[in-house]
Amino acid sequence: MPNRIPESANMRWKTVREPRLIFEKSSPGQIGANLPKADTPEVDLAATLGDLRDGVEWPEVSELEVMRHFVNLSHINYGIETGFYPLGSCTMKYNPRINEVTAGLSGFRNIHPLMPEDTVQGALEVICGVKEYLMEITGFYEITQQPVAGAHGEMTCLMLIKAFHAANGEGDKRTVVLIPDSAHGTNPASAARCGYDVKSIPTDAEGNTDLVALEAALDDTVAAFMVTNPSTLGLFEPNIERVCELVHAVGGQVFCDGANMNAMVGTTRPGDHGFDCMHLNLHKTFSTPHGGGGPGCGAIGLQEHLAKFMPAPVVTRGEFEVFLDYDRPDSIGRVSSFYGQFLMAVRALTYLMAYGKEGLPNISRYAVLNANYVKARLADVLPAAHDRPCMHECVLTASKYKKLGVRALDISKRLIDHGFHPPTNYFPLIVPEAMMIEPTETESKETLDRFCDAMIAICKEAEEDPDALHNAPATQIVGRLDEARAVKFLDVKYKKESEEPVSV
Repeated sequence: MPNRIPESANMRWKTVREPRLIFEKSSPGQIGANLPKADTPEVDLAATLGDLRDGVEWPEVSELEVMRHFVNLSHINYGIETGFYPLGSCTMKYNPRINEVTAGLSGFRNIHPLMPEDTVQGALEVICGVKEYLMEITGFYEITQQPVAGAHGEMTCLMLIKAFHAANGEGDKRTVVLIPDSAHGTNPASAARCGYDVKSIPTDAEGNTDLVALEAALDDTVAAFMVTNPSTLGLFEPNIERVCELVHAVGGQVFCDGANMNAMVGTTRPGDHGFDCMHLNLHKTFSTPHGGGGPGCGAIGLQEHLAKFMPAPVVTRGEFEVFLDYDRPDSIGRVSSFYGQFLMAVRALTYLMAYGKEGLPNISRYAVLNANYVKARLADVLPAAHDRPCMHECVLTASKYKKLGVRALDISKRLIDHGFHPPTNYFPLIVPEAMMIEPTETESKETLDRFCDAMIAICKEAEEDPDALHNAPATQIVGRLDEARAVKFLDVKYKKESEEPVSV
């Protein structure tokens, strides 16, 4: 029987039939492609490599059936072009199609990183242009786009800090990195990967860094303090200058996790707050695609005292040309092949030039406005973890529903039935039953109202019919999975009905 799936929060319905696996569409003798007759000597692949089909039943389908199969699967998938995607801390904003047009220009798409510098001056100009924009936007002395992801940028910053302390003769002594208890998990992971011991700093009752605890933890063994601003609680750290002063007083460095830069772009510059270095996600703040549409770019900004250690080569503007500067004797070396993800720079430059200096502040202003609007509309059913104006995202708590047997996960699963992607659940870890919602600046008030109406209706349902949430989603092709069983009994291989499932 076909399932009935809601198109949006107004609960209109469309019919979608449960898809068959491509193996189930297979028919012996079907051909997907007609290859031309070989004009080279034939090779017996079975004799050379063994029978590649041995033990594997490859599907035999036509090209048309393959196209229909994957296009139909794409209709089931959810993305930012499909609907509202309020994942907190992820900045799932709309990526304008013009970004893809410029990234697809043949002069960018068809070049190779081993081409001589004088033949790719346009590409180097793009990288240099993004660098100069970001220096102005962030207030940092230098920028590099070599890191290929956010966590990679974090780790690169820590590598620079480590090189800085080593150059000052304190490499062996500076062994500790301090991190707030609200931090992204990549922060302690990056610090540990660089060989540091990690110590947690608590958050105070107002949602800020506990200055008393921070000061007590500071001594000459501290290499750095890694802090997200705005924090993962969606709050701007009002004491950030004091935090930087305290860390600098003992010789430590301060790293800013730039995951939440969407709240500040064009409005305030983190380089002016006292930070020594920072990572930026071009694939978040500056509208280049996430995940499968990527890859990413974890550009980093740094102050002058760290610049000589930055990854080489450094894209540098000369008198008549842009060139790659390899003459960097104190550099930590490459952190990625060639120069990062070049087409991310093309997309980011397109986005930056489209907004311009006058338009950039509207990104952060509307992002903050939208988050506070959602927070205000949901205040009665999902109160904020900290009752103060938030920045680009709001962190709410569903703990009031636990006595009814309803958790944040249940609310999120029910939201799928209303046609919305769930927000981030259970992060930050210090907030019970956390729901982190980031609307971004690209969503309209009408969309936010439909989302809030759905959340309010679900919370009412939690009080009147909790089982409706426990069984959600109830209108999708795939219902709620037993996630623990899925991990314990991994089963990802197609098997005929006659075959027994494989347990791992």
